[in-house]
Amino acid sequence: MWKTVKSIPDIDKTRKNSVKPVAQKPAHHFSVDCSQSHKGLFFGILIIVMTIISMIMYFVLYTQPGYELIATQEVTLWETVMYFLCAAAVITGMILMRDLKYIKDTSDEHHSMDLDNLLLVVAQTGVYLYGMFSILGSYFAKWDTVPDRVEGIIAEVFGVVQTSLQTMFILHASHRRCKGSKQVRRKPGREIITFLLVANIAIWFVNTLIKGRAVFRETHLEFFGIWGWTIITHISMPLAIFYRFHSTICLFEVWKITYKAKAH
Repeated sequence: MWKTVKSIPDIDKTRKNSVKPVAQKPAHHFSVDCSQSHKGLFFGILIIVMTIISMIMYFVLYTQPGYELIATQEVTLWETVMYFLCAAAVITGMILMRDLKYIKDTSDEHHSMDLDNLLLVVAQTGVYLYGMFSILGSYFAKWDTVPDRVEGIIAEVFGVVQTSLQTMFILHASHRRCKGSKQVRRKPGREIITFLLVANIAIWFVNTLIKGRAVFRETHLEFFGIWGWTIITHISMPLAIFYRFHSTICLFEVWKITYKAKAH
């Protein structure tokens, strides 16, 4: 009988051996490849910083009597510069991404952008409406009442051209995929997409906090009438604001999908 009795250390050892380890599920790891995007991110952040400075100057100058025109001209000038830089970046991105593989039908893919592209085209109508009425209001206004009419026309023309190029770029880039290990490693055009992604956030700030108000173009209030320009602004500007926000989403999708090694 005493031969079958075990000591306490032996019992603990037997218990440890009898307990089966519970299989633990590995935690889900989310990783993002940010290679070949640092320069674009740097210049994009620089655009945001300059935009914040421009907006601070606008709100400070606009509250000072006699400086309202300077405040509007300052924002209009910086807006034109942003449109020019973004348009140049879009054209450069088109050139850099022309060698990527083009996939005509992406509806069967997990990351299809058909709905996003449709929303982008619909939202661009707001940019066209606001730009068209702003150009008409500045062109037919009197020279002595609108000293900054030329700057306003140039800014809106640049805005319409830039959004048109950007929409075509996004629609085209959403069908592009890397076709080899060399392109996956080099990621042509990713710096440009990163820059445009951050720059559209900066333009979204301007549209939301400054241009979304009907009093930004006070001369248009006289030309179209208070109710007329207010209605035009409240119909077109929300679409224009959504266009900038949704462009950021679409550019991020292109940034994420196009350069995957197993995209196709």
